[in-house]
Amino acid sequence: MIAFASPYFWYITRGTGIVALLLLTLVVTLGTLVANRIGGTFVGRFELNELHRSVSMVAMLFLILHILTTVIDSYVSTGLISAFVPMTSAYKTVPIAIGAVGFDLLLCVWISSLLKVRIKNESWRFIHWFSWLAYASAIIHSYMSGSDAHSGAGLVLVAGCAGIVLCVALWRYFARPERAAGRTALSPIPRGKTIPQRTESFPRATSKQKTRRR
Repeated sequence: MIAFASPYFWYITRGTGIVALLLLTLVVTLGTLVANRIGGTFVGRFELNELHRSVSMVAMLFLILHILTTVIDSYVSTGLISAFVPMTSAYKTVPIAIGAVGFDLLLCVWISSLLKVRIKNESWRFIHWFSWLAYASAIIHSYMSGSDAHSGAGLVLVAGCAGIVLCVALWRYFARPERAAGRTALSPIPRGKTIPQRTESFPRATSKQKTRRR
């Protein structure tokens, strides 16, 4: 029987944390592609949006497994409350607190996405900006709490993920297309074009025709 202080929990915690970080990097990248309205030639924008949603669900699953194995492992004194409330962990207080902040922000983004049809579009977009802060928290948490993230492959992994998202953020800022009011990434208006006005298919009746009809 596996004890609660088994090294297997440490391996699972590190593995799920690495996978969660990689998936979050992919989620942010896909989200930027959707926001910048990329797609339509080989992969449609709807498919990109659905892929973004699916990968985000898988990332949340690995993140929850990462938290649960950390809580279950009795080798470290990290309780379940520490996963939500910062500065409540006796083990690596600051790194765990930063991770808790990132998890809380991701929960806000995730719940708002589930309730997107019930909230205003402006509110959903504002909450969705929290994902950038959540990712920054994940990078700092990975570097500070990971025992193998200060050198070697671990450092390359964390730095590589951070570099990818930094490039994506710069591209998101400088290449962001103009967004029409009330429009989303799945229903864009091409830049420089306007919605054509509806025209009547039949000519209007003249005043003489109107008098005759009366």
